[in-house]
Amino acid sequence: MNAFTSKITDQDFIGKLIPQKTPFVMVDSLLHFEEKKVVAGLTISEENIFTHNNEFTAPGLIEHMAQTVALYTGYQFFLKKEDAPTGYIGSIKKAEVFYLPAVGKELTTTVNILHEIMGVTLVTAETMCEGKIIATSEMKTVLAS
Repeated sequence: MNAFTSKITDQDFIGKLIPQKTPFVMVDSLLHFEEKKVVAGLTISEENIFTHNNEFTAPGLIEHMAQTVALYTGYQFFLKKEDAPTGYIGSIKKAEVFYLPAVGKELTTTVNILHEIMGVTLVTAETMCEGKIIATSEMKTVLAS
């Protein structure tokens, strides 16, 4: 598998890697990719549908984590020259939100893939903002058949 550490911020390319479409896109950069790990970013905008009272909401943080997983899967398929599949959050075992970031802040989420089998991916996710962990989760995503 091709690992890389250069930043991909081309919105058209990111859009091809995930099934979500505007205004529901919660990742705007692919920062790192390797087997079993991905790092994605998002700069929070005022127009984001999960922005409320100048803050990014907890559901937005969870969706950002899930779309980071989707970005991982989409990039895997891109490397195989296949279209990105549609996936769903199968379950969230544990999610903690420590604080809500403000509009204009940049999120960086690291997802570690624990298991991948038959279209089901079990991960841990950690979202940081300004060098602090602001949210963590353990979730399972499932590819549509």
